[in-house]
Amino acid sequence: MPISRRSLLGAAATLPALAMPGLVRAEAQTTLRFIPVIDLAFLDPIFSTAQVTRNHGFMVYDTLYGMNAALDVSPQMVSGHVTSNDGRQWDLTLRDGLVWHDGERVLARDCVASIKRWAARDGFGAELIAATDELSAPDDKTIRFRLKRPFPLLPQALGKAAVQPAFMMPERLATQDPMKPLTEVLGSGPFRFVKEERVQGIRNVYAKFERYQPREGGKPDWTAGPKIVHYDRVVWSTMPDAGTAAAALRTDEQDWQETTPHDLLPVLKAEEDIAIRVLDPRGYACLMRVNHLHPPFNNPAIRRALLGAIDQAAFMTAVAGSDPAYQVTPIGFFAPGTPLASDVGLDVFRGPRDMEKVKAELKAAGYNGEKVVLLVPANSQAQRPLGEVAADMMRRAGMSVEYVALDFAAVLQRQLKKDPIEQGGWNAAVGNWQGIDWLNPAGNTNLRGEGAVAGWYRSEKMGTLRAQWLAATDIAEQQRVCREIQALAFEEIPYYPIGLYKQPTAYRKSITGILDGTAVFWNVRPA
Repeated sequence: MPISRRSLLGAAATLPALAMPGLVRAEAQTTLRFIPVIDLAFLDPIFSTAQVTRNHGFMVYDTLYGMNAALDVSPQMVSGHVTSNDGRQWDLTLRDGLVWHDGERVLARDCVASIKRWAARDGFGAELIAATDELSAPDDKTIRFRLKRPFPLLPQALGKAAVQPAFMMPERLATQDPMKPLTEVLGSGPFRFVKEERVQGIRNVYAKFERYQPREGGKPDWTAGPKIVHYDRVVWSTMPDAGTAAAALRTDEQDWQETTPHDLLPVLKAEEDIAIRVLDPRGYACLMRVNHLHPPFNNPAIRRALLGAIDQAAFMTAVAGSDPAYQVTPIGFFAPGTPLASDVGLDVFRGPRDMEKVKAELKAAGYNGEKVVLLVPANSQAQRPLGEVAADMMRRAGMSVEYVALDFAAVLQRQLKKDPIEQGGWNAAVGNWQGIDWLNPAGNTNLRGEGAVAGWYRSEKMGTLRAQWLAATDIAEQQRVCREIQALAFEEIPYYPIGLYKQPTAYRKSITGILDGTAVFWNVRPA
């Protein structure tokens, strides 16, 4: 008989406290025990867009600017900046006391190389470099941008918390090929990565970096302000089964579960020693990306015809349950509740789905029964249900679907293939991004239209509109352009937005100081 999540939790609750090794209890005084949402498959946060790799990045590396929970940016590694020549020159000054984990000083030339490597992978970074005539280090503490045109969003680009952040690395690492993942992990952040204790798929370990100097003044607020570490070690324990993870939280074997499935919330809420809250009200925006290189989704008419089958509420209910407090539908191509979101085109998602009509429209658009290879991360508690709904939806719309369940790392690797499906390619894949990743058309890599990310969407029209957004001088003009961007996206379908859910985190009340935003590990301390 299969064991349910709830029965597993019930069994764990009956374990006697004496069954826990004394070593575990003693270690908890100096070690923060954390369960990440999924295994850390990639260690290079510039190469990978995985959120777990971004979280790893913020432990080990630092950024020139930080972002608070209100999405404002402020100096982090820099003491400040000076602009001149009508905004066409920016001089950023590194603050004193910055050192790499190997003891070497952080120099401006390290940061110049890091910015260039980041910009080769990140859309917002690419926009900054495109506006730059020269990026240089005139001395050890000064990073200089000489711009072709004013770029007032420079601090926002360098300080964004969304994937991929502009993490600083030593020059010898930052000058390596950005299209290949780094294997050495060396930053200047508040934690060192303990590589010798890494067991892929099971454990990752971080140690407090004793020479890290937090910013002076202000208060810790997400990735901004002073990053003060209170634990000697942080141990990430990968637990693919969320029920097992929640049970470990209840029995005090773990301190913090990054993402708690919504169906387990009633059980955990009944525990007096466990706190539950949503760290980021902007939630997780979900998508089904499609491959624009090969049939059937290289045909924009077919992409548009399938819109009528998308039931965002069904996707979100599969992930977050029926409680409306944890889901938002309909959504478009910008995170709902943020300044650039609008209701342009959202009527296509309202009302009941008529699958017979969709079948007819797909046939009229030229769909001839081609196989659709759908990639689904089988070890993701959120993305697996998205894949199940997507497969059912496309089949009911008359499409021939091959459901390919792989682990998360394998999905990321296969999405990079441009080959046709007969040679190991793919047609569609589900995924989730944080709402902060969909804040604007420069940062939302899936929307840029340069053919540079999985799905390979290309659009000159989208590039023109994005340039208009970057040149906009006020929020009203930015919003006007983004309404046009969303209208174009519903015409060209770079991907399908399939809803947004709000993700609770759960932790024992024996720890305190968890900041809003994403999972960061400074400021957290024993209660």
